[in-house]
Amino acid sequence: MPRDTTDPGAGRHTPDIPDPAVAGPAALPAPPPERAGPPDPSGPAAPRGYRAVFAVREFRAVFAAHLLSLLGVVVSELALTVLVYDLTSSPLLSALTFALGTLPYLVGGTLLGGLADRYPARRVLVTCDLVCAVCVAVMVLPGTPVAGLLGLRCLVAAVSPVFTGTRMAALTDILGEGELFVLGRSLLRIVSQGSLLAGFGVGGVLLTVVSPRGAITLTVATFLCSAALLRFGTRDRPARAKDGDGASLLGESLSGARLVLGHRRVRALLLLFWLPPMFVVAPEAVAAPYADEIGVGPAALGLLMCAMPVGHIASELYAGSALRPRTRERIVLPLAAAGLLPLVVYALTPGVAGAAAALVVTGASSAYVIGLDQWFVAAVPEELRGRAMTLLTAGLMTLQGVGMALTGLAAEFFPVHGVVAGAAVLGTLCLLPLVAEVRATAPGAGAGARTEVRDGEDRQVPHG
Repeated sequence: MPRDTTDPGAGRHTPDIPDPAVAGPAALPAPPPERAGPPDPSGPAAPRGYRAVFAVREFRAVFAAHLLSLLGVVVSELALTVLVYDLTSSPLLSALTFALGTLPYLVGGTLLGGLADRYPARRVLVTCDLVCAVCVAVMVLPGTPVAGLLGLRCLVAAVSPVFTGTRMAALTDILGEGELFVLGRSLLRIVSQGSLLAGFGVGGVLLTVVSPRGAITLTVATFLCSAALLRFGTRDRPARAKDGDGASLLGESLSGARLVLGHRRVRALLLLFWLPPMFVVAPEAVAAPYADEIGVGPAALGLLMCAMPVGHIASELYAGSALRPRTRERIVLPLAAAGLLPLVVYALTPGVAGAAAALVVTGASSAYVIGLDQWFVAAVPEELRGRAMTLLTAGLMTLQGVGMALTGLAAEFFPVHGVVAGAAVLGTLCLLPLVAEVRATAPGAGAGARTEVRDGEDRQVPHG
């Protein structure tokens, strides 16, 4: 997935905003009036639910580009891992190739996040796709050394959060900030989960008929097609950041991260995005050792790996199509608080059926994010939206990587089933105070709300 931009564009900078270290943790600017996207469908004949999102022409282009980029990323990851192993015969370097898909997210999201607001979104998205295409094309060259392959992998991963954050912010322009935005984000997440199920299968089949470099070559085309869809299928809108004193990109990126993390409400919402996935990756990180522990083969391992994405996809489709917006918001905190508890069953060392059932239920709890999206977009001022969403993506990927690493480390010293159950208990204990914090900072919730009103953050979360 793409990132980076060209024209340095004179004079764009982060608006003058009080430093939260001086003015207090809630010193974000008052959000400007909402930029209206397409109105939510109404009337008996108008399309509803996900059909209403696909009725927006620009979203169809974004959706198709997202699908192509995802397939390219998944296939290239698998093929590159095989290529590195073929060249080195090193399991460590092969595993490192996968790890490098998440580790650079923090660097890219923190240091390059200003791109998402500094330049027009379409330019950023197209340039990111082109950067990815070039990186993958260089990977294919026979003379590229292993160190070069890993470096290019890092570059693709570093620009990924910029692409994702910019696209998330652009969706508020394409779909508005209400129901269509929530459902559009939901569709992109569903495709992401589906790519985990289909992408590796497609990549595996592809590698039986072409070489790893041949499979990687095909992904160049997916990135180029994605760039073309975004360039010709979406409108060219102005940058979010206002003209000013020409602050540096690094300064804009770091100040944006500081302001976002310094705001109590936004910080709590970010943590609610980040913490559940950090713990929920535990059973996937040790799926192979667990399968070995209970004495099952590769087919059962595949079932365990697929169970959680299946639960996630099914629950999100149901929440997006069958639940009203107010209901989706009501289930956010209960699902976030209790979503890890089904994994406690691992303490009993269940067989494949019991473990798969627990994983499906845990995956289904991810439906809380569909309501959390609306809270987040309502809490972040428009001129910081790109940087906030870039930071959201960077933190999400980074903490998932940390969660996987810590799970693997713990499994070196403790039984695998105990590690998964322990992660579920520890994660729940961490989430309970966070859920209380999110509730306390909600608009109209006492002191938290008074702080936001003082700083102009008194917009209510839409319920319709």
